[in-house]
Amino acid sequence: MALRNHGWMNLYSDFAPRRSRQIIGDVVAVLAIAACAWLGATVFQLLANLSTFGVQMETAGSGFRDTMVEAGTTLGGIPLIGSGIRVPFDGASNAGRALQDAGQSQQVAVSQLATGLGVGTAAIPILMILMIWLRPRMRFVRNAARARRVRDSGAGIDLLALRALANQEISALSSVSPHAMDAWRRGDETVMLALARLELKSAGVRLDQ
Repeated sequence: MALRNHGWMNLYSDFAPRRSRQIIGDVVAVLAIAACAWLGATVFQLLANLSTFGVQMETAGSGFRDTMVEAGTTLGGIPLIGSGIRVPFDGASNAGRALQDAGQSQQVAVSQLATGLGVGTAAIPILMILMIWLRPRMRFVRNAARARRVRDSGAGIDLLALRALANQEISALSSVSPHAMDAWRRGDETVMLALARLELKSAGVRLDQ
């Protein structure tokens, strides 16, 4: 039986009910992935905003240090007593530097936390979605492409019927013929076509395309 080769990968089933479920599943999966990415970005932004306190600490520490250094330098220039007066200002400038360093450390810690939680919030559920959704979809595409190649081959009907006998449930085979194996051996064309259709339908491919 000559059959036309479409030459394209079957992304969706040829049968409307299954195709509708696949399209709905794809849309839901893509929307879920987008939602996870949005949630991860939101978590990152919320946590990154906490670095504002570190920026304020750094700015305050830097300003205080500069002020103390300037005051100490100015008062240190006073003859006789300048060196003694400068000591507390030098200590205060060191405290300002410590506050500045603490602010910088806080910003680094917040950035690392925001990145880790943001990526984790998005990546973990996205990986789960891909495992649940993408792997079966890719399996379907491979099976459909394989079934299409067999269907379009010279011995497609015979081979598909044989594969149906090997792969399909007994109840499904019985619905075709109570003695499907014997019919295949005899070369019963009606039964073989029914078996081929059964095998192709399980892969989402029509026989007469």
